[in-house]
Amino acid sequence: MIGMEEYRKIVSELLDELPDAFFRELSGGVIVSEETVIPPYAHGNDLYTMGLYKVFSGVRQIILYKGSFDRAHPQADAEQTRTLLRGILRHEFRHHLEFLSGIHDETSLEAEDRRAKHAYLARFRK
Repeated sequence: MIGMEEYRKIVSELLDELPDAFFRELSGGVIVSEETVIPPYAHGNDLYTMGLYKVFSGVRQIILYKGSFDRAHPQADAEQTRTLLRGILRHEFRHHLEFLSGIHDETSLEAEDRRAKHAYLARFRK
C-alpha cells in the first residue's frame, strides 16, 4: 500500500495525461479523499466506491477515495496503483463528459454502471 503523498503524485501525473478539454466545466476539480466508501447496497465489505462523479449546486467534481482503494487493493505497489487509478479516473471523466454531452441513454456509462449494480445484486437473490 502506498502513502497519500505518492498516491496524490500519481493522480497528478495521470491528470497531466488528459487533454484540457476533459476538464471543461469541472469546476470542483479532482479531489483525493482518505475515506473508505462502501455503497449502501453492498453485502458486507465486498464492494467499494473507488471514485465518484458528483454534480451539486452547479459544481462538477470527481472524488477519488484512497481508503476504498487501499481496502480493495492492499498489496498494490506504485505501478499497479498507477494502472488501476488510470482506469478509475477515466471512468469518472467519462461520466463527466457524458453528462456535459447529455448522454443518458442505454449506451451511457451511467446505464452500464446500473447494469453492473443489478448484476451484483442478482448474485444475492435466492
